[in-house]
Amino acid sequence: MSLNTKSKVLEFLKEKQDYVSGEEISNLLGVSRTAVWKIISRLKEEGYVIEAVTNKGYFLKESPDLLTDEEISPALETKCLGKKIYHHKEIGSTNKEAKKLAINGEEEGTLVISEKQTEGKGRLGRTWSSPFGVGIWMSLILRPEISPVEISKITLIAALAVCKTINKTTDLKAEIKWPNDILINKKKVCGILTEMSAEIDKINYIILGIGLNVNTEEFPKEIEDRATSLKIEGKKSYDRKELTRALLLEIENYYTIFTKKNSIDKLLEEYKSYCLTLNKDVKIIRNGVESIGRAVDLTKNGELIVKKQDGEIINVFSGEVSVRGIDAYI
Repeated sequence: MSLNTKSKVLEFLKEKQDYVSGEEISNLLGVSRTAVWKIISRLKEEGYVIEAVTNKGYFLKESPDLLTDEEISPALETKCLGKKIYHHKEIGSTNKEAKKLAINGEEEGTLVISEKQTEGKGRLGRTWSSPFGVGIWMSLILRPEISPVEISKITLIAALAVCKTINKTTDLKAEIKWPNDILINKKKVCGILTEMSAEIDKINYIILGIGLNVNTEEFPKEIEDRATSLKIEGKKSYDRKELTRALLLEIENYYTIFTKKNSIDKLLEEYKSYCLTLNKDVKIIRNGVESIGRAVDLTKNGELIVKKQDGEIINVFSGEVSVRGIDAYI
């Protein structure tokens, strides 16, 4: 049984929204009725609620809340991102798996997504809580023709895309803590981890990892005071499939603008409008040494411009420091 045949059966059941006979399905797809029965059984095992009635056929009553290829692809509007999906029920890290695929030549736009991560990764070596079925834990393979020094711009683009997706598809207000933490009401709802393999002047691949807390209700004690989810903030559950499709489209739109111009000039003003770090006093932690200043602007490359207490102006690069608000997480 091919994945394509299974997808076609599922698509047919969804379109009909009524009972469909096994004979009708077998004629449509050119497979035996036994093959149809096996496909239906497989779909049931995957969580689809399908009612089978003698002389009436099969009726799809309910689809599982899973981020599978069959659930994401039919309504996906992207041209490249997510056109090939590797879905897992559980995985160590989607970034690790995406790296393996990229090394083996997997094409740009390939998506690795999992219902649960046991070794979710965050920035600066931190872990990311990724429980089953409540978030979007995903990694994209990108192969842009840009210089390795431009990778931080991919991170800014992703942050902007996540922020815009939340603000467009929910009634919540998401903001960016420079460079790539997404906050709602000053609590972190999404993290982004960008990794790459590169030569001196050429990128082999970029892995763009995103962890978005969608319907999470509880967090580990060590982060519960600064972490949140869309469900906690909106007091209702959100459709993870719809959010995933919307997010992939936003990332693709911004990524296309960037790679065509090799510049984020057009995107920077929009990013600044979401960035709550600007015009705030911040604590910069570099190699364990703290200094305090005011975040005054961003450079054209997206670095944070900070005026220190002694008047010195410095540019802060996203990969080298941790930036905190003076009195809060932001």
